[in-house]
Amino acid sequence: MKNIRIIPRLDIKGPNLVKGIHLEGLRIMGKPENFAKFYYENGADELIYMDVVASLYGRNSLDEIIKRTSKETFIPLTVGGGLRNLDDIQRVLREGADKVALNTSAIQRPGLVKEAAKEFGSSTIVISIDAIKMEDGSYQAFTDNGREETGVDVEEWAKQIVDLGAGEILITSVDKEGTGKGYDIELTRIIANSVSIPVIACGGAGEVWHVFDVVKNGKADAVSMASILHYNIVHNSGTKGNFKTEGNIEFLESNKQFTKIKDASIREIKNYLLKQGLECREVLGEEDRGFVR
Repeated sequence: MKNIRIIPRLDIKGPNLVKGIHLEGLRIMGKPENFAKFYYENGADELIYMDVVASLYGRNSLDEIIKRTSKETFIPLTVGGGLRNLDDIQRVLREGADKVALNTSAIQRPGLVKEAAKEFGSSTIVISIDAIKMEDGSYQAFTDNGREETGVDVEEWAKQIVDLGAGEILITSVDKEGTGKGYDIELTRIIANSVSIPVIACGGAGEVWHVFDVVKNGKADAVSMASILHYNIVHNSGTKGNFKTEGNIEFLESNKQFTKIKDASIREIKNYLLKQGLECREVLGEEDRGFVR
């Protein structure tokens, strides 16, 4: 039986961790390095950093955050957003990333995937697909953080990704992302049944059984999530910082509960999976370590 990986996803805008719905309406959550360290210490199997404004600047701007994070976390770190060529990939790997996630650049020039896999190894190359369901029931790949239509069929693109030599696929349902309504099981299952490489499901976790559902019925090899974990930290430990010039901080200042999300810790998620008969790396220790603000 496969060992299910639990992978927090941290979307980053400037210096801050942010969270939205359908990849839009971003709220500031806090400092990404603090969340990353907390997740590492409390049982995360890997981490994903996504620069959500990289397309605006034409490059990934997370170098310093990657460097600081890699000094305090010792699990695989995947970095995505704005990586356009082999030099960009080499730069973030040099700063401390273990893998890169390619989306826009891969669709615009599929040959980059093949070149990157040859240069850095297949296990280093993750292809991120932001998928939206069309009226006819098919799924189309979008770029630029789910904003730009491509006309590319998701299933056919996933098959091509394997042929190009990528090592994993991160499939995000833009329709479900941030809603807390559960993963798009159909989407994940279509991709998982079409490829021979691991599939990471992302977008929609609102309570722990959603994670089980996408593994059991969606056939995901790993599960990435954001809201369910981020809100757990904000609600139980709080966060603070000088965010006045950095964006929407109304949520942090209001102390409101996000009622659509039944937040949970990594420990709670893994314990639930284990009780359901799914294998994952256990979290040792009796209590979650405190959050470092």
